[in-house]
Amino acid sequence: FPRSVFSDGLILPPLVEGSKSPVISSPTSGTVEKIAREMSEAEKKSPFIPEEWSDAASSVSCSSTSSLQPVVALVCGPKNSGKSTFSRNLVEVLLQRYKRVAYLDTDVGQPEFTPPGFLSLTVVDKSILDSDWTVPCVKTPERCFFYGDVSSKRDPKAYLRYIYTLFDYYQLYFCKSSENKTELPLVINTPGWVKGIGYDLLVDVLRYVSPSHVVKINISAHSKNLPAGLFWLDDGNDDETAHLIEIQSAYQDSFNRSVLIQKDARLLRDMRICAYFRQCIKSKEVNTIKELTQELASHIPYEVPVSSLTINHLHCQIPSSEVFYSLNASIVGLGISSDVFEDLPSCVGLGIVRGIDTERGILYVITPVAENVVEKVDLLLQGSIQLPTCLLEVKDYRSPYLSPNVLAST
Repeated sequence: FPRSVFSDGLILPPLVEGSKSPVISSPTSGTVEKIAREMSEAEKKSPFIPEEWSDAASSVSCSSTSSLQPVVALVCGPKNSGKSTFSRNLVEVLLQRYKRVAYLDTDVGQPEFTPPGFLSLTVVDKSILDSDWTVPCVKTPERCFFYGDVSSKRDPKAYLRYIYTLFDYYQLYFCKSSENKTELPLVINTPGWVKGIGYDLLVDVLRYVSPSHVVKINISAHSKNLPAGLFWLDDGNDDETAHLIEIQSAYQDSFNRSVLIQKDARLLRDMRICAYFRQCIKSKEVNTIKELTQELASHIPYEVPVSSLTINHLHCQIPSSEVFYSLNASIVGLGISSDVFEDLPSCVGLGIVRGIDTERGILYVITPVAENVVEKVDLLLQGSIQLPTCLLEVKDYRSPYLSPNVLAST
């Protein structure tokens, strides 16, 4: 991507004649920011780790395994049961024994180290237990793929292929590449969709990975839990290498019923996307949605000839005559076709297609990805990850990307 030569950048919503200077903000941005602050403050508090959880994490860390096979611990359980918190705590405990810990994130809706829509393998070498949820990219993944949706049900086959490839990458480069390499344990976090197709996908992942430990979190609503025992194995197939650890969710009421961690998943995703693109703004402090949208609207974009790109639509087919319309004001994955593993190109981050010059065939893209990396990008991956509505609603003039009835219904 060459950087655009326009010093003033390209403002996403064009001004209507006679209107005031553009101030891109959301009528509800104050409410969004208030909720976000409350959620952020709650997340910043030290998480409650019950003794049962501490014992489970210690059991994984201290267990003796084959010298050829490092610890591979998969964490599973129903939605809002605390899988991400336990996974963070497990990484923390493992770091007391190992210098580094690998983290395979299979939750495309609420990933730990990336914006929504990614599957990634990250190597962690310092504490993440108290990291702020509003900063999703505290680590650069060793390998990541842009799945392009917040649910595995959109394309289960592609979802599994990405996970299998990431695990193969871990085994090849961190387990088998050198006999002298330091043992690198792996923590696998999974989504909370454990019924129907979600259950089938979890079973497929368990069978492919064959973890040394499976930590299964249960809640008091038994109908929502995973089956008891080594549920992923066929009848009569007893895997002696798998150590199953069952624990209860962290919070219980006076009747020993699970108190689930309630989160506004959509708001969390929107705030993580905002936090990701906030990294584009290097020189100024940006604290509000209003400030962020103003800065993004004036940020100098990369000028990208369409002829230099391959555009892949991940979950649908777009007629060639409609490609520009589908890309305009959309979030895209930035891929490098020359950097492949098992025929899958790597994705180095996200970009916003902020404008298109259809006559010249030029896309204007903004991204926080480093320029030396962006120069290698030759592949745009379009999924169904949307820009947060608060970045599209416009004060004082009509946005070209939202109709009045859409604005009224948000």
